[in-house]
Amino acid sequence: MGKMLITGGAGFIGVNAADHFLSKGWEVTVLDNFSRKGTDINRAFLEGKHQSGLTIVKADIITDQDVLNQLCNEVDVVLHLAAQVAVTTSVTDPRSDFECNALGTFNVLEAVRQSSKKPMVIYASTNKVYGGLEHIGVEEGEKRYSFAGGLQGVTEETPLDFHSPYGCSKGAADQYVRDYSRLYGFDTVVLRQSCIYGPHQMGIEDQGWVAWFMIATMFKRPITIYGNGKQVRDLLYVDDLVAAYDTCIEHRKTVSGHVFNMGGGPSNTLSLLEFLAFLKDDLGMEVEYSYGDTRPGDQPMFISDNSTFEQMTGWITKTNTATGIANLLEWLKANKDSLQQFYST
Repeated sequence: MGKMLITGGAGFIGVNAADHFLSKGWEVTVLDNFSRKGTDINRAFLEGKHQSGLTIVKADIITDQDVLNQLCNEVDVVLHLAAQVAVTTSVTDPRSDFECNALGTFNVLEAVRQSSKKPMVIYASTNKVYGGLEHIGVEEGEKRYSFAGGLQGVTEETPLDFHSPYGCSKGAADQYVRDYSRLYGFDTVVLRQSCIYGPHQMGIEDQGWVAWFMIATMFKRPITIYGNGKQVRDLLYVDDLVAAYDTCIEHRKTVSGHVFNMGGGPSNTLSLLEFLAFLKDDLGMEVEYSYGDTRPGDQPMFISDNSTFEQMTGWITKTNTATGIANLLEWLKANKDSLQQFYST
């Protein structure tokens, strides 16, 4: 084992990753500015469970370059998760979105470039770098869209087409991470992540919709379906994503310089309408929702073709959507009192 820095380590994916690597014996430094809802809850969880190996640093990747420089001189791996994560927020405040996603990632890369240890960088990118996929087209069914022509999933060869400030900022960072490996010779890998869900996800309406629909139902908050609800996403359970991070480290030289799509794949897809029906029919939740206009940059569907990463590393998804959603519901119920402060009316 070694030492790891997780930027955004008190967020949903970050806390799951930190827990995993600490449990394996890594020394983990969590860097977070603690600006998001629930980060204090996640910090308390980590500190309560892990009595050794954990360091928590309150800092910002935009403004605290000295902190980044120091930490990147001390670790073997940087898992870069810190980001502005909502398309809607990027539209209303594009400057902050750019500073966090593009400039913040540049700051991380510069810290690694100047480090004597040259830690590996794993960067959490997004499927939004592919834009609306208009060149593929979709067919509309009763409850869901499907790709035209029988396409099963989107590959890494799909042309980049940044929609929304969020797509632009994440896409720019995505390409910087890739090019720094080519230009400066240290190990980086980009994972273009799809819809990630699981325990510790305290979703909000414009990001983390799987958890948000469940939380809103629990607390009788209004749910709005933007568009017709037939939008399809492939859902990747967070444990499978963290296993992919582990796999990247194990196959460091194999994956270095590469970009991979990372989602639930064709076997783990749901439309919004299908997901709401699952909550009602399979989990017995009382779901109520209304419709709103389609949001900018919202793809009608996205399904990740993970085959390149699978073939290069042997990684596969292990958690199907029914099991994963049930696990998330169990966690939400167990932590209802903590969530109450954010979502009760």
